[in-house]
Order: sequence, then structure tokens, then C-alpha cells
Amino acid sequence: MTILIVIIIFLIYSSIILQLTKSELKSDNTPLSEISIIIAAKNEEGNADRLINSLTKLEYDPSKFEIIIIDDQSTDHTFSKISALINDYSNFRLYRANNTKYVGKRGALQFGIEKAKFNNIVITDADCRVKSGLLKEYSSKFHCGNDFVFGVAPYKQFNNLINKIASFDNLWVHILTFSFAEIGLPYSSSARSFGFRKDSFIKIEGYKNTNETLSGDDDLLLREAVKFRMKIGTITDPDAFVFTNSKLTLKEHIRQKSRHTSTSTHYLVKNQIVLGIWHFINLVMIFSPLLAFYNAIYLLLFSIKFFSDIFIIKLLMKKFGYKFNIIEIIYLQIIYELLIIVYFIRSIAMKNKW
Repeated sequence: MTILIVIIIFLIYSSIILQLTKSELKSDNTPLSEISIIIAAKNEEGNADRLINSLTKLEYDPSKFEIIIIDDQSTDHTFSKISALINDYSNFRLYRANNTKYVGKRGALQFGIEKAKFNNIVITDADCRVKSGLLKEYSSKFHCGNDFVFGVAPYKQFNNLINKIASFDNLWVHILTFSFAEIGLPYSSSARSFGFRKDSFIKIEGYKNTNETLSGDDDLLLREAVKFRMKIGTITDPDAFVFTNSKLTLKEHIRQKSRHTSTSTHYLVKNQIVLGIWHFINLVMIFSPLLAFYNAIYLLLFSIKFFSDIFIIKLLMKKFGYKFNIIEIIYLQIIYELLIIVYFIRSIAMKNKW
């Protein structure tokens, strides 16, 4: 009976995930919204060229958008480097964050949001490269009446084990966040592709109620939006992807993921329960072969998960900007499940820094 319950729960979750196979309707006829892009930068001298280069290639009427970059007390040449790069662009603005309202990244973002002249806000990170259609997709979502919107933010893939581990993890993050948002249970988004209406941001009192942890400003802001029953939309069009690089070492990757995991303890209780059940069921199924000596039927759990994982990843990886072969899916799935335990244990004692 227990095995049957595990299988049923797993299949229910899988059916929810498979809703992502539906194509997103795209409209090219909606009027362009006025948008302010806000970027907080701290010691990003090495990423400045790639960031600004991608931003200058946005396919959007320059009179309809502005880009505000906030240098958050960098100790390198971030400010002077960006200042030189944006000198010829009238819709770019660069500020130093002084006397911010909140500590960490929230303070820099709040500073930029207050400087924004447009009601529609899009946030990305300083180490990112945005695709040219980003603002068109956000404009369409804002035009549809969404208060908050989030999009796809993949890692650039390389032939490197750490990058593969991080990319595979990021793929599953996207699969889960977008599938639960699809059924009305949004709980997380990436700050690399996140947007909202400024009046909606003010209505939920901005970052005021999101200070339980230094990390997770995007997730906790989304949590507050859910509390206020605001309309939340998603973007999956490849023309709006926002790319960045993964961490270079396993240690750095684990630290980053552990920091994100620590934020999950501040999600709404219903979201914690839904995610907790999903991860618990998956861990039970992947470790089920250890019980095969007791009853061979436990191998059925592993087999169902094994083939389901391959099917789901092969079906959805392109939707979120990734490509893995069968062998990679098999061993990366095992690493992914094991590292979830590591992230959880590591998150309990770690201290977050911006």
C-alpha cells in the first residue's frame, strides 16, 4: 500500500509538470509598455562589458525604456567602467547607492526603483546577458494585467562537470517553479529575470516584509504578492532568456544553492509542504533499491522514477534553454538528488552575505 501511495503521488506531481508542454501564446500586436530596468551591481567590473553589450541590443523603442544601474559600494572599478560604457546612451543612468533603506541587494534595488520614472519595472543582475526580445515579452505580460512576472534564466552550458551539475539543477528549478506557477502556486523566481508594476510593489510595501534573510529578495517579494492575491505571469519565450555563468567550483555552487535553500524556510507554509512532499517522494524512490533485499518490488519505485526523469528532462530541457544526453541525465539526476540533502544541511548553519 505504501508503495502504491508513493507512485500515485509521484504521478500526480509528474502530471502537473507535464502541463509545461503547452505552448505559450505570443502576441506581437500589443502596444509597447514603458519600462525601467533596474540592476544592482557590486564588484562587477569583469562582467560590465558583456552586460552593457547585451542591453544595447534590446529590440525596443529607446524612448520607451530606461536602464538604471546602481553601484552598491563596489571596491573595484565597477562605477568608472560602466560609466564609460554607457556614455553614448541617453536612456542609461548610473548611480552610487548611498544611505540605502535596506541592507544588502534589497537596498540597492529599492534605491533604483525609487529613481525609476516608469511604472513597469524589470530587474536583472549585473553578471547577466539578456536576449534581445526581453522587453517585448515583459511588455506583453504587463499589458495583460499581470502585477508580477518572471522569466527563464538559464546558465550558459559548457563541457565542464561543475557547470553540468549547476545547469541540471537550474533546469529542475525552472521545471518546478514554472509548473507550480501554472497551477496557481508560484513560490520562487530568478532575480535575473523578474518584473513588477511599481504601484503593485508599493501596495505590498515593497521589501519591508522580506527581510527575514539577506538572500531571496525575489522569492520573498513574490510571496508577498501571493498574499495580496496579485496576478502573476510567466515568460518562457527563448527571445527573452537571461543568461549567466554558473559557479566555477563545487564549493561555490553548494554555497550558492545552500543560500537559496535557506530562503525556502520563509516560503508560505502551503508551498513548503508541496515542495517537501515532492523532494521526499523523489528521495524515497531514488534510494528504494536499498530495500530490494527486503522485497524486490521496491525496484519498481526506482524504475518509475528512472524512466520518468529521462522522459521529463528530454521533453522540457529545450523549453528552458538546456541540452543533455541520456547518460548525462542519468548520472546528473542522481547527483542532483544527493546534493539536495547537502544544500539543506548546509543551509541551516550558513551566514548570508551580499
